[in-house]
Amino acid sequence: MGMKKAVCLLSGGLDSSTVLAYAINNGYEVFPISFDYGQRHKKELESSKKICDYYNLNLKIVKIDLRSIGHSALTDNIDVPQNNIESIGNDIPVTYVPARNTIFLSIAAAYAETFNANEIFIGANAIDYSGYPDCRPEYFNKMEEALSLGTVTGLKNGIKINVPLQYLTKSDIIKLGRKLNVPYNLTWSCYNGREKACGKCDSCLLRLKGFMEAKDFDDIEYEAYPDFYKKYMENKHFDKF
Repeated sequence: MGMKKAVCLLSGGLDSSTVLAYAINNGYEVFPISFDYGQRHKKELESSKKICDYYNLNLKIVKIDLRSIGHSALTDNIDVPQNNIESIGNDIPVTYVPARNTIFLSIAAAYAETFNANEIFIGANAIDYSGYPDCRPEYFNKMEEALSLGTVTGLKNGIKINVPLQYLTKSDIIKLGRKLNVPYNLTWSCYNGREKACGKCDSCLLRLKGFMEAKDFDDIEYEAYPDFYKKYMENKHFDKF
């Protein structure tokens, strides 16, 4: 009997890269998939490629035009908000892309069918996140059920959606990733696609908060650091600012 096969959704970010390493570490033959969906920038796709090169994996990139639907700061002419860390998760933010995980998981299931795999890994998280409805446990349970009913592979063997980071805090994810030697220096989380991460969007704030709470330091470069992280680094005596 050969290795278990699984499709792994890879965004180039911290969470999905940790899940990729987790799946590999758990003995899966992993088939990573990324989406060129009309997002604000291509830096996350560049990161996905670098991460796959690091692990010597072939990356499947699927092109979808979600910009034609729009209605999100990531796929439309809407500014990415700059919040303080306390306000994240209170409301569904404008960075929510309508039905994105549903679309991605459906395509991942289709890809899995082409090589008789019935497992999918995704780096979603229900604790330190921006409040997206398609990151909740009840969503993944129902989506797993729908894909099992709506695919040939699912009717034969069921489709399993693995969400190993679901109940971990961002700091727990980073600690796990460090144990798995995830190359966080190759990852990209910022909603803006400039040379350096902005340090002001929800994604940057949650990432930096995670490193701080893990008593760790983020390897990538930022245009600016939030006050809470500056204070942390000053107390740690890092010569970074």
